[in-house]
Amino acid sequence: MGIYPDCRMITRTIEVGGLTKSQLYAKMQQYSILMNEYGERLFFDDRFPTSNTKYSLKTVELNVRNLGFPDGATTDHIFKKARDLGLDLCPLEVGPYLRLEYLDQPDSHSGIPSQHQAPTGSITIAAEVIAADDEFPKGFYLRRMNGELWLRGYVADHLHVWSPDDHFIFCHPKKP
Repeated sequence: MGIYPDCRMITRTIEVGGLTKSQLYAKMQQYSILMNEYGERLFFDDRFPTSNTKYSLKTVELNVRNLGFPDGATTDHIFKKARDLGLDLCPLEVGPYLRLEYLDQPDSHSGIPSQHQAPTGSITIAAEVIAADDEFPKGFYLRRMNGELWLRGYVADHLHVWSPDDHFIFCHPKKP
């Protein structure tokens, strides 16, 4: 297991933007995408922006270990190291758009969910946090469970340590 960019990773190019928030939500409903309470709270918050213009982004999925954290790390450490390695945080709207494009995500077969841990098979979107409040969702993660696609929100305080095996999606920087 190497450190980015000399590691196993998954890259995707996705189309983002071009829909209003209501159109984006309707499209997710059309694909039977489920949301938890945190996901809905984040999605419908006025501070969650969506772009009227369609644009293309290249993303990279890797785990916390591939950022140089064999014992895990906090969100701040993960995001700082990713930036140091040349990756960007994603716009928050990447969560719903990636969920719509990644319909064949493998099913996670985890048993009892662990509180204070990312679920097995989930992929967290690395995005700027829009509210400092520890009770407000910090971002989205994707999960497929029992054949159902989810766009879920999560809460984590600044002390939360992510597992070295937790997966994150970052964006490649736009070329000038």
